[in-house]
Amino acid sequence: MSLSLITAPASEPVTLAEAKAHLKLDTSDDDVLLATLITAARARAEWHSGRALLTQSWVLHLDAWPRDGIAEIPLPPLRAVSEIAITHRDGIRTVLDPSHYYIDSVSEPARGIFDEPQRNLRRHDALEIAFTAGYGEASAVPAPIREAILEIIADLYSHRGDDADIVGRAGQVLLAPYRVFKL
Repeated sequence: MSLSLITAPASEPVTLAEAKAHLKLDTSDDDVLLATLITAARARAEWHSGRALLTQSWVLHLDAWPRDGIAEIPLPPLRAVSEIAITHRDGIRTVLDPSHYYIDSVSEPARGIFDEPQRNLRRHDALEIAFTAGYGEASAVPAPIREAILEIIADLYSHRGDDADIVGRAGQVLLAPYRVFKL
């Protein structure tokens, strides 16, 4: 399994002004650094929670057809599946008709549930699921996640050059209810 980012988020869930207010900064000396830290903090929050926070497009590559006919689609919340395709041993790529699968978007992570198994698929990247994930715009990201991002920014800013935690204690507590676990 591998994931390929197709379209990155167009914005960040926290603005430069919000980060500066959180850090109690009133100069623009570190604005470039803070913009970088905002992106890094969002990426850390996404990694830690297993979620996509803002609208972004991905392709999930699976090497084989799922044995039970169910493929987990990572990075909730799922917004849409745009295409599911298979590649046969002879290299011919076929887009599956949506009538042959069901997308369970209620589950987190979402799942693609397939009617019948596909045979004679190649041994690598046999199944591709193109999807869009994320809460939408910054205003749709839950407030505790936005606060966790601000805490991560504060940790990164105050520990520049040091070994900072990937996600500090305050960030972990705020992100805990949003973590995606496999049962």
